[in-house]
Amino acid sequence: MEQLSLSIGCEALSSSPEGTDRVATAQENARGPLPARMRPRSFEEYAGQQHILAPGKLLRRAIEADRFSSVILSGPPGTGKTSLAELIALSSDSEFIRLSGVTSSVSDIRKEIATAVLRRQHTGKRTILFVDEIHRFNKAQQDGFLPYVESGLFTFIGATTENPSLSQDDIKKLLARALVDERAFPDKKIEILPEAADFLAAACEGDARKSLNALDIAVVTTKASEDGVIRIGMKEAEESIQKKEVLYGDDGHYDTAS
Repeated sequence: MEQLSLSIGCEALSSSPEGTDRVATAQENARGPLPARMRPRSFEEYAGQQHILAPGKLLRRAIEADRFSSVILSGPPGTGKTSLAELIALSSDSEFIRLSGVTSSVSDIRKEIATAVLRRQHTGKRTILFVDEIHRFNKAQQDGFLPYVESGLFTFIGATTENPSLSQDDIKKLLARALVDERAFPDKKIEILPEAADFLAAACEGDARKSLNALDIAVVTTKASEDGVIRIGMKEAEESIQKKEVLYGDDGHYDTAS
C-alpha cells in the first residue's frame, strides 16, 4: 500500500513564492466544501498513514506529548498532509503559523521570525511553522528561515506534493464516516451502495479530497426516495466523477495547457 512519506529534520528545499495564514477555524470549515468540513479533529478520525500515526508509533507519541521534531511530509494532494499539520496544531500549546510556498514572500517570513523571537522572549511560548507546498520556495526564501529552524526558534512542518496516496480501504472508511458525521450532511439521511463506494475509492486514486468532493456532488444532486433517504448507487457515483484527474507534475501543466 502506498503511504504518505515522512522525513525527520530539516531538509534541502527547492523552487518559488507567498502570504501568512492561520489554521482555519471550525466556523470557517463549516462554511467550506466537504473536505474542509470533514477535517479530522482527532487521530481516531484521521484516515490512513498508520505506518507513522497508529497508536504507539513514534510520531504519534511525540505529537501527543507535544515533543515532536521538525518534519517534512510528502505525498500527493488529498493524502492528509495539511490535516496532520492541523491536528498537530490542535495538540500543541505552541503558536501555530501557516505559510504557503505559493503565496508567501521573504517579507512574510521575516515578519514571522520577528514575531516568534518576541513571543519566545516575552512568553516563553514556542512556535510551529507550517509551510504548505514547501517545494515552491526558492533559495532566498529557504535562507530566510532555515537558520531559525536549526536554532530551535521554530518547529518546522513542511508539506510537499510528491509520492504515495491513501488506500482504497482508507477512502471507503472516510466516505462511510462522512455519511454519519454531523459536519458533513446535517439533517440528511444518506446511503451509498457498496459497489458505488468501491467505484469512488478506485476512481479517486487515493485522493481523499477528490473522493469527498465527488460524494458531495452526488448527494446534493440526488433526490431523496419516498422514505427520505438519499441513495447513492453506481449511476450517481459515476456521474459525480466525469473525467480522470489531470496530473500536473513536472511539465504536465504546460502539456495540459497546450
